[in-house]
Parts: sequence; structure tokens; C-alpha cells
Amino acid sequence: MPPPPKILASRLHKPDLDDREYRVIQLANKLEALVVSDRDTDKSSASLAVHVGSFSDSKDLPGQAHAVEHLLFMGTEKYPKENEYSQYLAAHSGYSNAYTARTETNYYFEVGQEHLYGALDRFAQFFIAPLFLEDCLDRELRAVDSEFKKNLQQDTYRLYQLGKSLANPDFPYCNFSTGNLITLRDEPAARGINVRDEFLKFHAKYYSANEMKLVVVGREDLDTLQKWVVEMFSEIKNKDLPSPRWGGQPFTEKELLTQCFAKPVADDKSLEITFPFMDESALYKIQPSRYFCHLIGHEGPGSILAYLKGKGWVIGLSAGADSVSPDVGLFSINMSLTDEGLEHYDEIVKVTFQYINLIRATPVQEWIFHELKVMTEVDFKFRQKSPASRFTSKLSPLMFKPFPREWLLSGYVLREYDPEAIQKAMSYLTPDNFHLMVVSKNPVKGKVPNNKEKWYGTEYLYEKIPEDILKEIRRTVGPNAPKPDELHLPHKNEFLPTNLEVVKKEVKEPTKAPVLIKNTEMLRVWYKKDDTFWVPKATLYIQMINPNVYMSPANSIKTKFFCELVKDALNEYAYDAQISGLGYDLNAPSIGLVLVIVGYNDKMSALLEKVLKKMKELEIKPDRFKVVKDYLTRLYKNWELAPPYEQIREFSKYLSIEKCWLTEEHLEEIENLTPEDITSFIPQLFKQMHVEVLTHGNIYKEDALRLSSQVEAVFKPKPLPHAQFPSRRSFIIPPGSKFVYPRLLKDKENVNSCIEYHLFVGEVTDRGLRACVNLFSQMSEEPAFNQLRTKEQLGYIVWSGGYISHTTMSYRILIQSERSAAYLESRIENFLVDFKSTLREMSDEDFKKHVTSQINKKLEKVKNLSQESERYWSYIGDQFYDFFQRDEEVAILRTITKQDIVEFYEKYIAPTSPQRAKLSVHLIAEKSTEQNKAPNSLTPEQQKRMFVQNLTQFLDDAGIKAEAEILSRSFRDVDISTPENIASAVETYLKEDWKLDDEKLAAVMEKGIALLKELHTQLVAGNVNETEGGNLLKDSVVIEDVVAWKAGLTLTRAARPVRPLVEFEETEPKL
Repeated sequence: MPPPPKILASRLHKPDLDDREYRVIQLANKLEALVVSDRDTDKSSASLAVHVGSFSDSKDLPGQAHAVEHLLFMGTEKYPKENEYSQYLAAHSGYSNAYTARTETNYYFEVGQEHLYGALDRFAQFFIAPLFLEDCLDRELRAVDSEFKKNLQQDTYRLYQLGKSLANPDFPYCNFSTGNLITLRDEPAARGINVRDEFLKFHAKYYSANEMKLVVVGREDLDTLQKWVVEMFSEIKNKDLPSPRWGGQPFTEKELLTQCFAKPVADDKSLEITFPFMDESALYKIQPSRYFCHLIGHEGPGSILAYLKGKGWVIGLSAGADSVSPDVGLFSINMSLTDEGLEHYDEIVKVTFQYINLIRATPVQEWIFHELKVMTEVDFKFRQKSPASRFTSKLSPLMFKPFPREWLLSGYVLREYDPEAIQKAMSYLTPDNFHLMVVSKNPVKGKVPNNKEKWYGTEYLYEKIPEDILKEIRRTVGPNAPKPDELHLPHKNEFLPTNLEVVKKEVKEPTKAPVLIKNTEMLRVWYKKDDTFWVPKATLYIQMINPNVYMSPANSIKTKFFCELVKDALNEYAYDAQISGLGYDLNAPSIGLVLVIVGYNDKMSALLEKVLKKMKELEIKPDRFKVVKDYLTRLYKNWELAPPYEQIREFSKYLSIEKCWLTEEHLEEIENLTPEDITSFIPQLFKQMHVEVLTHGNIYKEDALRLSSQVEAVFKPKPLPHAQFPSRRSFIIPPGSKFVYPRLLKDKENVNSCIEYHLFVGEVTDRGLRACVNLFSQMSEEPAFNQLRTKEQLGYIVWSGGYISHTTMSYRILIQSERSAAYLESRIENFLVDFKSTLREMSDEDFKKHVTSQINKKLEKVKNLSQESERYWSYIGDQFYDFFQRDEEVAILRTITKQDIVEFYEKYIAPTSPQRAKLSVHLIAEKSTEQNKAPNSLTPEQQKRMFVQNLTQFLDDAGIKAEAEILSRSFRDVDISTPENIASAVETYLKEDWKLDDEKLAAVMEKGIALLKELHTQLVAGNVNETEGGNLLKDSVVIEDVVAWKAGLTLTRAARPVRPLVEFEETEPKL
């Protein structure tokens, strides 16, 4: 029996409306845990942070900590089945995830609240007795490699690693933290290193209870949660490790005062100024960088951004401190530049230092600190709940910080004004303590890249900053240093909320839908007074329905220009509101302009009035038009370089719905647009419209009507006839269809192809079918992930589930992979064939678990006001107004039987079904296509090793647990040059070594013959030339002309209310 824990804190500083109970304990093994009792939660969660990350990787094993994170999930002594944990979570409305950071690794899960005990027990075993199963090793290293290759063409990762690779090589900031097959398998093997042994040593060395922090949230009381934590986590070994420290700095004198010119994949233009900085963890009461970060990053009049935008050099700016490791930090200023700004990057740096000098030369202003302090206090006071796993995973690593345990929840609140500490922190921001990175596709001032970064291949030029530039920068320092008159500190913020009153009235049951308080031919107003969260906040959605907005690609892009120009013109004014917790957005989905205002409701009316007037009176300045045009052109061009799994959604949408314009169509329209085009188009947006509004939150009915009426008062439009309302309709894919839409990726360097595979089911208003889609998705999600990603290692991105496209729904599977899209389709088909037996063999108990899990997901409570607003607006925006959809689907789910799902599978999912309607989108990587044509690059030894790995998996799926080492010996001399040889050798092996009778042998071989043929194809082609997938698609209809294809399909009826809107009308809301 483990000894009782120490109680470290039982009264935490918490938000006013937080009804949870907290307790911080330390177990006898020195593991520290925060247990949280939340009697209303429908999801429980736990997160465990281990104080070790990529900074602890061995020099000769980059990615070691990340690989350990992956392998830790592959079975434990108590639960040896490798997917036991994921299966348990999936069956109980849960999921898990993990990430490896510089100095910690974070593991977390979420599960239905009644199943916390079982999940926690399985979770704890990863830190007590993980198996690091040898037969999972190669698969998980391939998963790490897939993750690396997923990021190969993403500039976020490429530029981050370039910055690290140029850092001090004697400090671990320079590490390549992701790892790949080269660093984690091939190179170690060449050196005779057994990587599994190294991973076990890493785990044994660094995974110690005294350097672990655990957060658990459950519905149980604190004593029960504490008992479970003690029971399950006390066995973790305590090695009494010291807290990790790394001597040195990421940037020394050698790396400072340098400039790097980097060539990105996308057409991005940016400048980053980075300063070695302090670690502020011990200064949690003061947080000195918050003061000057606020000033440097300010966007109002007098700011760096306002001045540089006025010159047409900069589009956006951000600044912030980064705690790298104990005692080490960085402070960075990032700017998005224009073409002209690139040519003046050195002057931009000079202006930045002029503003820094202004801050330093001006005594620290207590009123500025007070504004910041007030907002941290207000935000904390009214902080609402977040999803359970987000809460636990964010809090567990924070427990390594040195602040008092009572302040775990409020660590970010500013508490003390200390001008000396702020000035001391400012002393790091000097002209002798920085380095630059300039990012551009084209050479800047003749600086042509002459190097390639080792891991991602980013081209760059690296040099010392020229002395003449440094001389100009150093002239900015000192009390009398010159600066532009336009630079000055911000004025006092008039948007700080002052009226934070909330009148709370007890209600028996919160209302489940907004009410309709106005419904005319011009204006429809939905309203709900908050009766759940009781915070001084509100959400206002205003949709101005107008068919002109999306009538054509030209109109669509003009509307987008209008939205961006309005936001650009309002940026200085609206920034004060934004930093005061009140923000807005203006965008243009397919049926009209949508204006959203979210935050503290105190000053909401003033912001709305200003935005509406700017929309009406927008004056388009040629210089700002040019900046916005360049920005949108780059935005759309860069979309073609986005990860394939992001791009493919656009093509699925394009094929599925009646009216959808592609990015490439928008690009064609941008080139010739002029300011006059936008000016002449704007009246079309407001001359005639129908306005639909949702007001939700701390607002009374009279205020809601007053806010809504501002639209009509400002624009004075004519009502839009209902017959002219844009409709939302989708295409019906006919039964028996086998459509394939192939597209080549435009990023010629991307090695990843992608497939989005849809099985059309029916219209979304068919509640019975919708419930079946959701339940089948729940039942197949974990098996699909386990088979297609974990076992077959097709790629890092593997998703499955229901898919809604305006008025229709489908079951879809998405995979991004180095493998060909045709091959991926063959594996999806194979999975769906095999899932028939999984479904038929599923016990009644397991089926009921899935039903319960799906019901729990449907009934899951929203966690905050914003979530509830978004849910209501989704029901309004899709034009079904189906506010009671979840409750009605739950009623159906309670009646669904296993036979219903079997019949659903056989009609809509089974590849053999004559009624099945399939549409798959293939995004094909050209680089991968070229490799398909290349000769086999595998050596005979590699072929044999691959053969054994795949055969082991095949036999395991057939229920035959063969050890890879024994298989390797048994097939050492077998000729695997033909599929017939492979099949014959396997049959002989099963008959002689496993003594299978004829019936069992025939069953295994019948199921496996196609797989064995496919295995031969992979061996001959070096695992690339996958003609098996191509053969599978020979009966498919390839879509070559989308317009002609759509013309041959039938559309659904337009979206319309599922019940008469008069049922929602209420002249006297309850609140």
C-alpha cells in the first residue's frame, strides 16, 4: 500500500465562476499531481509532462526523444496489446495525443467521464513498464519519418530548423528534434548501434517520477481522484534526477550580428530580429517583457507598424519572448514585408531600434503597466472552461515553473509594478545583441543563396551584417538619438472594459435555441440572453445576404478585396479594442458578407458603429490597394504549396456543391483588378440585401434590436426578394458510381500524394442515415487508424469519419502519403472489405459501448460562450435552423441495432455493394510519380527484410503470431522474385511449421493471396511502383471535365428550415 501523499496546496486562486475543486499533491516517489474535481464535466482527462525533450537527444541520434514518445504507446507489461489504449479510448468517446518539446514531453488523453479509471490505469503503465515492442520499432520509426516528410515543404518547419542549425553547435537549441529514418535507423545501423536499446536507455535515464507533473480532471471528488493517482502512479520509479540545465547560450558572439537570407518554398517575405534574452520564469509577478512587447507589437498610431505600413513596407508585426530552457530565453520581432519593404529591410531594422530607444529613453509608464495588469485580471476573473484535454495538457508543463502552487491557474496575471526590472530586461535589446533573418523567394539586394540547410534543404546565404548597416543602427541609441516624429508611445486605451456587470438569474434548464425577436423582409434577428456562463461578454453575427457576393469568381475576389481593405483601414482604430478583449472579423462566405464581433460587450456598440461606417464610406487608396493586392496574390499562390491534405479539401468541395470557385480561378481574376473595379463594385454589396443577425450573451433584447438596426440605418438597403436568396445545394452521386478525380500537385518538390475517398450516403436531413453515418464513423475510426497508419504505415495523416457538404453527407477516409494515391485507394478498399468481419464479429457489449460513446459526444456540453455561439451560428448559417438536431439524433441512436449498421455497411460502404456511390479525389505528387518510374533501388537484403516485415504483419492479422527473427531464418533462402514463389513458400511454411489443417490453410491463403501479390509488387518496385492500385482503378470513371461531369448529376433540394421559423418566434424572452 503506497504511503499517503503530501498536500502541497488545496486553495488555488481561481476565476470567479470556476466551480471546480483543486488539490496539489506530491506522491512518495516525488511525482507532483494536480487533481481537479469538476462535477459538471462530461469528459475526463489526464496529462503527464516529463521534464525531458529534444534538448536531451544524443548527439549521434537526432530525434531520440521524439521516437521514444512514439514508441511509448506501443504496449505495456500490464496491457501488452499495442492498441489497447487507443481502442479503450475510442470505445468511450476519447482520444489521445502527445508532443515532444525542447525540455519536456507531454502525453495526454480525454475520455467519457465515467471511464476515467480504466483510461488512467492504462495511461499510467506507459511510465511504469512500457514494452517498446521490437516488432513495432520499424513501423513507429516510419511514423516519425512520415511526420518529418509531412513537414518537408512547410516553411514554418524549414525556417525554424534553419534558425536552429545556424545557432551555437555546442548548445542543444541547434538540434534536429523531429528525426527521420536516416538519423534513427539507417545511420545508427551502419555504426552498429541498436536503437531500441538506446531508446530504452533514454527512458531509463530520464523518465523519473520526481521530474514528472500530472494533471487529472474528473467528475469524482478530490479524495477519489487522489486515491486513484496514488494507486496508479506510485509505482513510477524515482531516480531523484536534478532539474535539467544546459550551460551556454543558443547564440554566442560568433552567431550574433549576422544576417541570413533564406529562400522559402512559398512566396513569403519576412524579417525576423532575434535577441538572446533572459528566462523570465522566476519573475512571474512582473513579467517584464510584457511591457515592451506590448509597445513594440502595438498597431495603433505612433507604433512601428503604423509608421512602416504608412511607407508601404510592412504588412504585419508581432513580438514576444520565448523561454528556451531554464536561464535561457529569446526575444523576437517578426514582420511580414512587401516587395518594397524587402529592399529597405535595413531601414526597417533601424526604425525598430529607434522605437526601442524611445521606450528605453522614456521612463517606464505606470499607466501602461496598469492597463496591461487590468486586462490580465479581467481576463482571469471571467475565464471560462476549455475542453478537458486542452486544460490538462496546457497546465501540466506549467507545473515545472517556479511560481507558488496556489497560482497555478493564474500564473499569467501581472501582480507587481517594477520599473527597474523592466529596464533591466530592456537592456538585452541592443544593437550589439541581435541577428537577422530575411526571407524571400528572390534575392534581396543581390544576396543569392549559396548554402543548403542539412535537414530540410532550405537554401540560404549567411554572413556578418555589414559594418555600414551596424553603424546606422548604433546611431539610434542614446537620449538624443534622432527618430521620426511619427513614432511615439500609444495613447490611453478607451476600449478597456469598465462596465462588467452581469445580472445572473437562476434558470431550471438553459434554453437550447435562440428565439426569433424580429422577422421582416429586411431583417431577421435571433437572440439568446446568456443563461449558462454568466460572463460580461457577447457574440454578434451579422450576415448580409446578397447573391452578388459569390455570383462569379470575379465577384468573389472583389468581395474579398473589400473585406481586406476595410480591415486594413480600421487596423489602427480596432487594435485597442482587440487588446481589450473585443475583436471583429469581416469575411465573405458563399451567400453574403458576414461581420462578427466577439468579446466584452461594454464597448461593442461603438466598435460596430465604426466598422459599419467604414464599410459604407471606404475610400480606396491606391497605395493600400497595391499592398492588399500583393498580399492576396501571394496568399492564393501559396495555397498551391500548402500541404496536400489541406489542398484536397478544396477539390472535394468543388466536386460536391453547386457553386464553388477554386483558388486558381480567383488568381486569374486578381491580376487585372484596379481600385476603380472595387469602388464601382461596392454599391452592389449594399443596395439590396437580407440581413440575418444572431446576438448571444450578456445582452438584453432591446440592445439586440438596437445593434441589429444599425445595419439598416447605415446602408439603407432595399429588401432582397426571397426568390433571389442564394441557395445551398449539393450534388447527388448516383448509386453504383466509381468516380475518380485526379490532380497533379503544383509543388513539384513535394513527395506526398493524398487521397480523399468519399462514399456518398444521402441528404443531411435524413436523421436515421445521419445517425448511422456517425455511429459507423465512431466504430471504424480506431480500426482504420490502427490498420492504415499504425500497421501499414501509409502516412502520418490518416483521418476517417462523416463528412458534410452543404446538403449531403458521406463517409470519407483521407490519407497523405509518399505512396501513390491509386495504391492508397487499394488499401482503403482492402480495409473496408476486412471491416465486414470486424463488424459482424463485434459483441453486443462492444456495440453498445460505441452507441453510448456516440451519444455522449452528441450530448457533450459546450464549455464556454463562444462555443455555444458558434454552434448556434452553424445552425443558422447552414440554413437548416436545426437547433435540436443533437437531441433528436440521440433519440434515434438509442434505437439503432447492430443489424442496422450491418445493413448500412452492406448498402453504402462495402466495395461489393452495387448501390455504393464512390467519389475519390487523388492529389498526385509529381516527384513521387518520377520515382515510380525509376528502377528498383532496394538491395536483395533490403527486399528480404521488407518481405519479412510485411509477412509478419500479414500472419499477425491472420491470428498467427510468428516472430520476425524466426521468419527471417525460415525464408533466408527462398526465391521471392515472383508472386507464385512467395505464395508457395508461405503455404509450405504454414503447413510444415504451423501444422495448419487444409481448411485453415485454405482460409488463410484465400484471404492473403492478393496481399502476397501486392507484397511482390512492392518488393520489385522498391515499395514505390504500386501498380496494384492502378489495376484496382481500371473500372473507375475518371473525371476529366468537371463542368460536364456536374451537368450530368442531379442536385438536392436547397437547404431550408427543418421546421417553420414561426415556432421560434417569441416576443418576451425569459431573460
